[in-house]
Amino acid sequence: MHSAGSSEILPYPFTMKTNNLPTRWLALAAIFVLQSSLFGGEAQWLHFDGKKGPGEGKHIVFISGDEEYRSEETNPMLAKILSQRHGFDCTVLFSIDPEKGYIDPNNQKSMPGLEALKQADLMVIGTRFRQFNDEQYQILADYLNAGKPVMGYRTATHAFTGNGKTGDFRWGQFGLKILGETWISHHGHHKRQGTRAIIQSENADHAVLNGVGDIFGPTDVYGIRNLDPSKSTILYRGAVTATLDDNSPAIAGEKNTPMMPLAWLRTYTAPNGSTKGQAFCTTLGASVDMLDKDLRRLFVNTAYHLTGLKVPNVADVKLVDPFQPTFYGFNNVEGYYEKRNLRVSDFELGSSASTGLADPKSAPFWRPILPY
Repeated sequence: MHSAGSSEILPYPFTMKTNNLPTRWLALAAIFVLQSSLFGGEAQWLHFDGKKGPGEGKHIVFISGDEEYRSEETNPMLAKILSQRHGFDCTVLFSIDPEKGYIDPNNQKSMPGLEALKQADLMVIGTRFRQFNDEQYQILADYLNAGKPVMGYRTATHAFTGNGKTGDFRWGQFGLKILGETWISHHGHHKRQGTRAIIQSENADHAVLNGVGDIFGPTDVYGIRNLDPSKSTILYRGAVTATLDDNSPAIAGEKNTPMMPLAWLRTYTAPNGSTKGQAFCTTLGASVDMLDKDLRRLFVNTAYHLTGLKVPNVADVKLVDPFQPTFYGFNNVEGYYEKRNLRVSDFELGSSASTGLADPKSAPFWRPILPY
């Protein structure tokens, strides 16, 4: 069984680890009634019940919402793999226009369904410069204060912006405090140079790397300045490549001496200042990067690892539905997303959708230009 957002509220209670089911049912029913009144009952998030598999009973919540790298394409694809091939229950959240109900990555303040984190075993976040309200930040804080794991990718290093706080914790420092790094720079030449993942030799036997081969991404390497290697397990470093071609060699010289950390695990301290939890971060993660099956396997392996499950020797990462990612870039044309009119239902099982290409001239020759 699968469902899309508020049109089906049954999945959440099925994954609850609580004896207070009536209270939770009432809370979820209230959310359903509120969203139904605001959006006419139209789905505002995706939910996929996991098939039989090792992840059975575990709930992963994916938070989409970035203007540039298409987390709206990446997260449904990963949720389908993890639910249908590995047994995890998966919920995918989106930035939604609050009046007309279409997916709008440029809306920094909308994220319906964040209450799903109350029953989550893993949070996967790919947002960029979001600004939530105090109640939503409190939900995030409660999740982190419980010491639950976090997987962040690409712009999650700068997931939030503004002056939002919970207690003394500033959400603009989420990347730095939870993932270990904030936005620094494009270390490689943006849209000109790619990234080849180089295994950190002393951690080559880590279970998260089971079955993971060579990884290449057509996004550039991010600059890393604050990550403490002595308090992190660096899995990959990023070699800046000459071009965006997946056969492109690493360039010689200072850019790759030393290479920047690209993927790592670390222990975070929660907003309450005392609780500890586990985090994974990679600065790869544009939707076009996810065409690489070994990057998908790294994400799947990490989901196993962070939820306390044994990582498969070679995890199945075959796509569940067709995946045609949009090349990264900003869609700043006024009214673009309203005209595109993407709905949550466009990403249900058996369906696939793309945000559309903002600037076809920026796409490499090997990347097809998708119809609007």
